[in-house]
Amino acid sequence: MHPKRSFYSKMVLFGCMISIIPLAVLGFFSFMKSSNSVQSHVNSSNIQIMNQTNSNLEQVLRTVDYTLNYVINSNILQSALYRPLSYYDFQLYNKLREELSLLQSPDTRVTDVILANATTNWLINNRGMYEFNEYASKNMLLSLMELPGNSNWMLIETEMLGSADTQSYACPYTIALIKKMPLSSSTTRGVALATIPSCSLAAMIDSPADAREVMVLDHNYRMIVHPEQNQVGRYLTDHGYQTEDLDRFDGNSGQFETRIDNKPVSVTYVRSDFNGWIYASFTEMAAITKESRSIGWFTLYICLLMIACSVLLVWLGTRKMYTPIRHIFEHIAQRLPEIRANKKSELQIIDEHIRDMFNSNAKLRGELRQNSQQVRTFFLHKLFLGKISAPEMEEQIELFGLEEQVASWDQMAVFTLQIDQLDETRYERKDGDLLLFAIHNIIEEMIPSSHRLPSVIVDQTQATLIGRERISNEAFHDYIYTLSEDIQKTTRAFLDLEVSIGISLPYKNLAKTSRAYQEGLEALKHRIKLGTGVIIPYFSLNSGQHTRIYFYPVQIENELIDAIKLAEEERAEELLHDWLAEVFRKDRTPHEYQLSLIRLLNDLMIVMQENGIMMEQLNIHDSSLVEELLRLYTSSDIEAWFKERMIRPMARVFRDRQDSQYQNLSEQIIEMIRNEFDRNITLEECAVRLHYNNFYLSSVFKKETNMSFSEYLTQYRFKMSKKWLVETEMPIKDIAEKLSYNNSQNFIRSFRKLEGMTPGQYRSKYKTAL
Repeated sequence: MHPKRSFYSKMVLFGCMISIIPLAVLGFFSFMKSSNSVQSHVNSSNIQIMNQTNSNLEQVLRTVDYTLNYVINSNILQSALYRPLSYYDFQLYNKLREELSLLQSPDTRVTDVILANATTNWLINNRGMYEFNEYASKNMLLSLMELPGNSNWMLIETEMLGSADTQSYACPYTIALIKKMPLSSSTTRGVALATIPSCSLAAMIDSPADAREVMVLDHNYRMIVHPEQNQVGRYLTDHGYQTEDLDRFDGNSGQFETRIDNKPVSVTYVRSDFNGWIYASFTEMAAITKESRSIGWFTLYICLLMIACSVLLVWLGTRKMYTPIRHIFEHIAQRLPEIRANKKSELQIIDEHIRDMFNSNAKLRGELRQNSQQVRTFFLHKLFLGKISAPEMEEQIELFGLEEQVASWDQMAVFTLQIDQLDETRYERKDGDLLLFAIHNIIEEMIPSSHRLPSVIVDQTQATLIGRERISNEAFHDYIYTLSEDIQKTTRAFLDLEVSIGISLPYKNLAKTSRAYQEGLEALKHRIKLGTGVIIPYFSLNSGQHTRIYFYPVQIENELIDAIKLAEEERAEELLHDWLAEVFRKDRTPHEYQLSLIRLLNDLMIVMQENGIMMEQLNIHDSSLVEELLRLYTSSDIEAWFKERMIRPMARVFRDRQDSQYQNLSEQIIEMIRNEFDRNITLEECAVRLHYNNFYLSSVFKKETNMSFSEYLTQYRFKMSKKWLVETEMPIKDIAEKLSYNNSQNFIRSFRKLEGMTPGQYRSKYKTAL
């Protein structure tokens, strides 16, 4: 058989098998299980719709609740609550209107905000300021002040509000957030209402299909949001729903089937954790069943069509894929006619021919050496980075005609130059490569070619190998130092740039160039302590002796983090200054200084993560903080950077959280203990749930309860054990197990230590008394 036909036939057969078999299996199972698939898809779709609807509406409601809290607790409104207002207080009125405008936006959907003070007889809404006693809806407002709790969501008939702004939306019902004023006092002086027309929230609900009805119910199963406005205000039982089935909405979410008007219906619901509203979807089962069979047939037809198209595409695609292979094979056969007698396939022949081409690559190396400048730069890169062997080094030196020049040098050193900073110059950061190229030209013009190898740029560092013949160490050092000063002056004069220069120790063997380059880089790192625009010979650095003791001021860092969390900005800046002073007071390498700085930055970012602070809250967008930090070289710049980028923004976030009246952490921890005391709950677990550091939570809990977490947990468990001993017949062994004791003996010993008697004696004594 001809090799071309054999390979082509195999490709077609293999492609058809791969495409037909999966599609055939898919079509068969799709047809057989279409009904279950459709119903499962509808249920899954309903759950997603309810969760999405809950999320969308709750985001609006939470925003309104949070903003109204902020308005009520503002200093302006707090001062206005305890004084009468008249039309002469127009400045105070304007300020209150500015506060109210925070609530009214397209996102919140609030149409009117009413502030009513029954005590000092004033009322403010969108239309202006009125006397409370003369307001048409004052009786309704007085009744709202009698509601239980300080904050309530209610469905109110729009006409009862007496607000033209809300009535203009033509919604018969309005959802109102009602908050008593002031929030923190037991005496109610007035009430604040934020009104949202029910129809505006209905617009946020996914448009229901003919077979599905979506609505929002309150605690009494009353429809408060519905796409059809004539349904709002009706109870679910008025809609054909059975009263005995209302108990099936008892979970946080779920699905069940019931009958409405003798029609089977699938119900999907999600209960809001925010205000207890129920987001429900009612889907008719008859419509699902009707669609399932048609979808099954449609799926089968589509699969058959896909099989036919796949076979056609495989045939056409295989021909198209084979065409370039055939062309390559023909070109090879024209040059090498003897391969036609070979019984190997086309791909095998092409593979062998390519391998022959790679084997001949060695013949091309001599031609590549003609590009001397690029190859020489590459050689110098490998020389500085130590990625070249001694034999290859000698070969390259000879190839570039540098053998005699290098052999004549008695002293050699590596000269490394870096630009200090571009932030406060007329240049931008993107100009860095162009500026290094300009400095490269300055160096090559100022240093005679007989005293240097060509300079190269390695990782944003200008590196130059300098050599002199018949010169002493002292004279060679003076020559390089003078040369460095001249280059700095020229760069400053022509480019208006500050550069720093590191000078390696002198050496005689070219193979030591990599070590010398590293010495120059190490010298440049000392800018972190010496500042910018410096010349740093490596031999002057601690006489080559580096400390190995790594000191880190942990205690000061902990105090710094605590000051940030407490929003004590001045205290935090003082501790940052002390921390930097302690770090730089120790004599060590620049690399170790950088490690300390990066560690502090990392610990601050951990605090951000633990406390739920996003990078955007600190105005950090698409930038690497580590890279920013490592580009700073002086202590003053580092201190200023930490203050501006981390300390002050983080302190402001914690201050805002304190001002926004976040829920008391101790109350949340106590609630966790009371709900989960019968398992091995820990402070670390509470800290993870609340997104706080466990040491910080421990100090807050101790401060507010005068007890540690473990003491409070032990006390509460002891209280529950006494309750169970008196009120139940539970065995002492089971009580010990429920309270997470390893065995009953440990429980008995602990109980006797706290109460002065055993659990059995306690049960006998007090249960008899009852």
